[in-house]
Amino acid sequence: MTAPKVELRTLRPDDRERLLAWRNAPEVAAYMYSDHEITAAEHDRWFDGLAGDPRRAYWIIEMDAAPVGLANLYDIDRTHGRCAWAYYLAEPQVRGRGVGSFVEYVMIEKVFGDFGLAKLWCEVLASNEAVWKLHEQFGFHQEARLRNHVIKHGVAQEVVGLGLLKTDWLQRREAARARLAAKGYALGE
Repeated sequence: MTAPKVELRTLRPDDRERLLAWRNAPEVAAYMYSDHEITAAEHDRWFDGLAGDPRRAYWIIEMDAAPVGLANLYDIDRTHGRCAWAYYLAEPQVRGRGVGSFVEYVMIEKVFGDFGLAKLWCEVLASNEAVWKLHEQFGFHQEARLRNHVIKHGVAQEVVGLGLLKTDWLQRREAARARLAAKGYALGE
């Protein structure tokens, strides 16, 4: 089996409009904390604020050279050796092809390798069970269950907080590599 070619590249100025459209798409917005439609002015403030912010890093996910999603690190804290992360696949045709698993692997490797951090954490709506279970396959542990943490369409939602330590990752890394190789993904060393 041959997997699609998936790469992460840094954001460029020409990604601005694409990201606004993705973020406001119902299939992406459903899993975000905010419900409102993001205005162009609000988005421009966010996008312009990314430049030079050492606590955030963003990548466009590309599949077969076409932009299909976004991955990011935030709250990068070198003092405490940790950061948070999130990603989304905005193009429906890429879902179910192992792209999310590949992105998860690459981002974990970035955090513990390139960034030299010791902990990666994230928050996921409890209703998004497929995603938090995917994180658990990569060694994340549930560290919190935040009750009534987010209001979505007027309804309080629970959030699952998950954390992955570098030591946990080192125990899971080879199994993750094997799963991705079985799906046809080539991983560099």
